[in-house]
Amino acid sequence: MGRRDQKTDADKPVAAPHIPVLSAEVVDALQPVAGGVYVDGTFGAGGYSRKILEAADCTVLALDRDPAVRPAADALQARYPMRFKFMQARFAELEARVCDAGLSQVDGVALDVGVSSMQLDQPGRGFSFQADGPLDMRMGDTGPSAADAVNRLSEQVLADIIYYYGEERRARQIAARIVARRAEQPLTRTAELAALVAEIVRGAGRKHPATRTFQALRIFINDELRELYHALCAAERVLRPEGRLAVVSFHSLEDRLVKEFLVQRAGAQGAGSRHLPPVESDLPAPSFALLWRGAKKPGAEEAAANPRARSARLRAAARTAAPAWPDMHQPSRRPMPDPVADLLEEVQ
Repeated sequence: MGRRDQKTDADKPVAAPHIPVLSAEVVDALQPVAGGVYVDGTFGAGGYSRKILEAADCTVLALDRDPAVRPAADALQARYPMRFKFMQARFAELEARVCDAGLSQVDGVALDVGVSSMQLDQPGRGFSFQADGPLDMRMGDTGPSAADAVNRLSEQVLADIIYYYGEERRARQIAARIVARRAEQPLTRTAELAALVAEIVRGAGRKHPATRTFQALRIFINDELRELYHALCAAERVLRPEGRLAVVSFHSLEDRLVKEFLVQRAGAQGAGSRHLPPVESDLPAPSFALLWRGAKKPGAEEAAANPRARSARLRAAARTAAPAWPDMHQPSRRPMPDPVADLLEEVQ
């Protein structure tokens, strides 16, 4: 990838059908500079890539596992032929794709975790309970679908998935109802599953009763938490000293993992307090320095304009000169169906 644009007739505004959440804050965290190289690990409609390219005369390598984003990537490639490159890949493959691009280190990594508006808005993808569609939920174009999971996994495994990945208190009842229903006829449509869950979950407030169950199945089918952890580790390895990592998440499981990873890598655990001396630790030297405490949230104006932004959280850190930590130092987390790969084998 080169550093500068070639002026072409394609240098026209590219339509942005979906609004990137906290985009100004993400760009501010990354601090793009001329000549820098940045990775957009979750391209989607290209909102973050576009903002980064507009902020400085830099280069962006964008990744996305979803083949449906190709038209948006092609449009941005036409506008920035020498500064933008797209690869269809999972963000857990970030390190390998950086190497494929002929790079060893980068200046920044942006991750927008979870399902995209593009995926939610297409009933045929099966992510949403708001419109009927096939019970799919795959972010890519391979692997088992949500229909495979609900029709072939055991009642216990389904209950664990819905409880741990969806934090749904009625998980056992929902799993039992799914197994009873599929004995009569396979569940193949989103509307069927949403109606079944609504028979059990009552009083969900503003949330649809099936929200947590759909979230759980989507996270399981796409192995999202494991993917996120490996993406964070990959970013740690490819970021140059003082390089920036910015991560936007939308629900508590994602945000908790990102928080624990960055807090641990920043050496904040065992740091002591003004009342107690620092606690000695055998952990490696901090590989990140937090850019701010806690998470940034969308302002009232952005939340009002984009309801899906309301639950967004942004965390960011700068890479230190210390070596990346070994993978064995995974942040502690609640027990979940593990390993997910073994469970996925049951539906293949």
